[in-house]
Amino acid sequence: MGASANIVKLVVGCAGAGVLLAGVMAPVALSTGVVAGDVSDSVLSITPASIEGDLPGVTTVTDRDGNPIATVYDQYRIPVAGDKIATTVKAALVSIEDRRFYQEHGIDPKGVLRAAINDATGGAQQGGSTITQQLVKNFLINVADRDDPAAQARDRANTLTRKLREARSAIEIDKQLSKEDILTSYLNVVEFTGKVYGIEAAARAYFGTTADKLTVPQAALLAGMVNNPTLYNPYAHPQDAKRRRDTVIDSMVTNQVLDQAAADQAKATDLGLVPNGPAVPSSTCMGAQPNAGFFCQYAMAYLQSAGFTAQQLTDGGYTIKTTMDSRISQVAKDAVTANVPTTQDGVANTMAIIKPGNTSHEVLAMVANRNLGTDPAKGQTTSNLVAGVSDPFGAGSVFKIFTSAAALENGTADLDTPLPNPQSQCFPLPGSRNCYTVRNDGDYTDPITLTNGLATSPNTAFVGLEQQVGVPKVVEMASRLGLRNTMKTNDSGKTPSAGPPQQSQTQTQYFQDKPSFTLGNSPVSPLELANVSATIMSGGIWCPPNPILSVTDAKGQPVPVQPTETCGQVISNDVATRLATGLSQDTVSGTTAVSARNAGWTRPGIGKTGTTQTNESVAFVGGTDNYAVSSLVFADGSTPGTLCPGTPVHIGKCGHGAFGGTVAAPPYFRAMKTILGG
Repeated sequence: MGASANIVKLVVGCAGAGVLLAGVMAPVALSTGVVAGDVSDSVLSITPASIEGDLPGVTTVTDRDGNPIATVYDQYRIPVAGDKIATTVKAALVSIEDRRFYQEHGIDPKGVLRAAINDATGGAQQGGSTITQQLVKNFLINVADRDDPAAQARDRANTLTRKLREARSAIEIDKQLSKEDILTSYLNVVEFTGKVYGIEAAARAYFGTTADKLTVPQAALLAGMVNNPTLYNPYAHPQDAKRRRDTVIDSMVTNQVLDQAAADQAKATDLGLVPNGPAVPSSTCMGAQPNAGFFCQYAMAYLQSAGFTAQQLTDGGYTIKTTMDSRISQVAKDAVTANVPTTQDGVANTMAIIKPGNTSHEVLAMVANRNLGTDPAKGQTTSNLVAGVSDPFGAGSVFKIFTSAAALENGTADLDTPLPNPQSQCFPLPGSRNCYTVRNDGDYTDPITLTNGLATSPNTAFVGLEQQVGVPKVVEMASRLGLRNTMKTNDSGKTPSAGPPQQSQTQTQYFQDKPSFTLGNSPVSPLELANVSATIMSGGIWCPPNPILSVTDAKGQPVPVQPTETCGQVISNDVATRLATGLSQDTVSGTTAVSARNAGWTRPGIGKTGTTQTNESVAFVGGTDNYAVSSLVFADGSTPGTLCPGTPVHIGKCGHGAFGGTVAAPPYFRAMKTILGG
């Protein structure tokens, strides 16, 4: 019975092999036209051009000087040319996977028949696939069908259709590509373990070297892995991996590409892996440098708004050179963490720095005491604290900038105009018998000029001025000067993504009957506040906060970036100049004067502080030389409360809470003194 069964299996196996070979040569002769059609369509879709085309790669994000700050990818692959792959790798792969590679033409009829006979008679299972056929299979699974699980299942299925497809495609590829090109393509496409694809990425991940420097034992280990990346994972299964490596080395001796003495020496070595590997870089902005995570995330969102798809950014192998200045970013990071430690419970401190200009507002730094990440215990957050509308309490009296700008523009007031400034006043509410009571926090002159008001920040004077100008015009001015996403959020009650700003069409609806707008008690974006300063310092020219200097593709060719919005004159140069003059006294005689003196700050510039009514958020917006800056400190925990000054700033009960001038301004002075050289 056993002998008879084996004979039957042998006949069936040989017949199956014959059908496969016949189908390869002429699929139209197969009995089912469906199979023939599937095979022919596959042959047309898998071409040498597609095999050698752009492979999913690693997108590298750099600072403005070209230093990498993050990597973004789905597959960790670094394609390389054939001359950048060591001959030891190619010899090892051919020896273990396809000894007749250089003699066959895409398929190996002897190998097919040998595998069929071996399988039919109960020997060890053999595939019979050539390297060229494996290239086709790996290309389909890892590249062409990588986002289609159903198609990948078909690519792996043990069916006649799949085998015919591989064989037919292999023959066509062999006709048009050299053996060297086929080997190179295979070694760039094949999966190792996890997210590691291609020989260059594998060399770096497992051995900390490059593909052109792989030694015999290293090459043998990697060549052995491609047969079963999971089983031969050297970190998970080191003994299996070593046995497989040694088998590859023995096959190299059999194939006469390595002598026995060299083989014995190679087999005597240990695996020599990178400790705690594989050494694979982070695949998202979450793994960016501590001072670059928010910047990276904003840059990705900005490019998507400019027309790039998420998959293009993940798979494109781009080099994205950002506007980020690493030195300035580190100085800003040091300043905010000195003010509020990274792990301080319930308190965030952000800082954004923008370079003003008439054609671009380049973002130089986007940092916080928090880092981008998933572990709150380490002071990490998944939200973009800098770009997003992240401060839920507002920037306080910083919003008086918008009331002042609107008043200067329509002639309601000038810098020396005396503004009524009673200690308290109840302002009428449209359509209501009630009124809105406002009080000054401290003693002020009555009346007070607009310039002195901007420096010392009384409340009644600015709410009164807002009533004269009209709330809708003040709200519109806030959007014009830079609070684009902020105003959209306040209209809808929903926070948009941390992408570039978009103009709101209904921005006055939410605030049209709220005289409290000028007191800044609504959510705000730290990045957009810095851009308000940049607009003023640019003579009234608004530009979207730009994080991108250039994008190049995997071949080094430039890729155009078209932002959704362009720069424009949003207020006249005259209004911007007068507004800047009005904002120039804050650090001299205003709310930050004491902090400025304590910091030894004497430089001219603009500045405005803000503090919310219950001291849950404080802000400073300013600028000097060619830097526009915002520094915000706000409660970001699950149980927000009053910010208390001290070392460090904390949530608690204190005689009087924090102020913008005492808590938000000091990081600005600390950072700018270092940036500007003392």
